Amino acid sequence: MSEDRGGGRQAALVDLLVVVGVLVSVKQAVLPFSVVYAGPASTFSAMIVATFLLYRRGMRWADLGLVWPESWLKTLGWTAAIFAVFLATAGLSSVLADQFAEDIGTSGRFDFVEGSWLGYLTVMALVWTHGSFFEELLFRAFVITKTEGALGGARWATIGAVVIGAIFFGYRHYYYQGLHGAFVTGMIGLVFGLIYVWIGRRNILPLILTHGLANSIAQTSRFLG
Repeated sequence: MSEDRGGGRQAALVDLLVVVGVLVSVKQAVLPFSVVYAGPASTFSAMIVATFLLYRRGMRWADLGLVWPESWLKTLGWTAAIFAVFLATAGLSSVLADQFAEDIGTSGRFDFVEGSWLGYLTVMALVWTHGSFFEELLFRAFVITKTEGALGGARWATIGAVVIGAIFFGYRHYYYQGLHGAFVTGMIGLVFGLIYVWIGRRNILPLILTHGLANSIAQTSRFLG
């Protein structure tokens, strides 16, 4: 995607730094009070800022892939295919991570979900806002597009943007999943980033649905004990 409409390389860099700054600062500010809501608070805040910045540049989320699909059957087919890729990536990267880091799971962050309908419904609301829509729109659509624009928009810039986005995505999970979880989520972010630049710019919904489905399965399993 060209950044000409969005104001050029400098504008892309400014937008990127502002949104990343909001993601990091809000999460760090909320963490001392709540490990559960620090992430959602930061993505909700960043979505407001990112939406404003896109509007200011004459753009919309639709320009980054958030569009109503021409075919829901095709969208669901892509979702199933991406989910299979997700499972393979998570499994293989977890095996690799086992070689150098301990798997600490989610450090008890979601223990309140087990056996609690209130906890389960609360976390499912977060799954389908913060954990699917917000994370895909921010960490794939916005971060990759703006990083690519800041780097000049060439092919190497696209690759660099995907890698940088994956590293940042892994970092976002380090605080409660440790090095093991950061590596696994970083690898998932890398694969999802590649899928985004392949098909997600036209329709990011398969990535959103895959992300939400994966988190829903995990939280349902946790609820059931």
